[in-house]
Amino acid sequence: MKLFNSYINTFKGLSREAWMLSIVMLINRSGSMVLPFLGVYMTDHLKFSLEDAGIVLSFYGIGSVVGSWLGGYLTDQFGEYYVQSWSLFLSAPIFIIIPFFPSVEMMAVLIFLQSTISDTFRPANSVAITKYARPENLTKAFSLNRMAINLGFSIRPALGGILSGISYNFLFVVNAVGALTAGIIYVIFFRKRNKIFRANKKLEPAKVIDNGIVKSPYRDYPFLVYSVLCTVFAICFFQFFNTIPIFYKDVAKLSQSTIGFILGYSGFIIVLMEMPLVSMAERTLKIPQILFVGIFLCGLAYLTMVFGSSVPILIFSMTVLSVGEILALPFMSTVTALRAERGNKGAYMGLNGIAFSFSFIITPFLGTYVVSRFGFDTLWMGSFAVLALSAALIYVVVKKMIVKSK
Repeated sequence: MKLFNSYINTFKGLSREAWMLSIVMLINRSGSMVLPFLGVYMTDHLKFSLEDAGIVLSFYGIGSVVGSWLGGYLTDQFGEYYVQSWSLFLSAPIFIIIPFFPSVEMMAVLIFLQSTISDTFRPANSVAITKYARPENLTKAFSLNRMAINLGFSIRPALGGILSGISYNFLFVVNAVGALTAGIIYVIFFRKRNKIFRANKKLEPAKVIDNGIVKSPYRDYPFLVYSVLCTVFAICFFQFFNTIPIFYKDVAKLSQSTIGFILGYSGFIIVLMEMPLVSMAERTLKIPQILFVGIFLCGLAYLTMVFGSSVPILIFSMTVLSVGEILALPFMSTVTALRAERGNKGAYMGLNGIAFSFSFIITPFLGTYVVSRFGFDTLWMGSFAVLALSAALIYVVVKKMIVKSK
């Protein structure tokens, strides 16, 4: 009971709006099960070559970059409410039509379009978190949102594995339903709140920042270096979505449902451990130290798979990767939120999203290329080396950055 009460206490101080943002994210992510199975769908069902599948997945990354920039720009221009709602509603029909165009060229175009629309949501959602969360609870609010993402992710691979075993078309239909449902709930809850917030904002006295000049994240050179390091981290980390499922299928010889359950296990670990670990890390370590530990653990998780592909080893590797993710990703978002100023939060969150979106371009092609030429062991050892170096560099950069808390 004491342990349970301690767990519940980690959620104290979070606003109803922060909870509802997470609920919307949970519904959306629970229905979003295409991406973890997209590589398998193309190679197994559509009979694409490994290289062609990597190219299509790279177009997902290109769309993600465009969507992250566009989402940040539109958020600063029109507000996060409109960007989030339109992103959810417009992404639904794209999911429906994807299975009707099974060629490499059309798959690339539609995946690009879908990821562009879907990823305008991300910077807007991050800005909404900073809008409704108290400053002292900012990392907790990001963690709650990520917990919802991972709870959805723990559901979607398991359900996706079952549905894809029947028909891959079910994956796209459920994605559309999830986006549409999330959009409806979001609009119902936040429409009146957004109007009240905008009305109150007009009554606030204007604040001058840097003599009236709002700083651009693209001229914030320490933050640009930080963003490049985030990209390097993401290139290695997001093999989770691309080469890991292929490794499970081709090397470990796992069934699609077993792949789904192991990927879903990651979400379960994060849901169970993220808030307590984030709270403990905030009390005992500084942000640069937390980022170092988290990134290094992600590297160790990949190195573990060099030693075998049995289910116990894969589960251990996934556990370490999940703990590393818990310690890295929420605090990366916090650094970005604290660095931003009033009037450009969308731009900063957009640039941070772009930093991660570039990985969706590079990771599928680079990962499949390394595997096809040198094998999985080379990929895992290389990932460990790059992540270990990234952990050290990001520690130095974040420690030297002047993070301004507004």
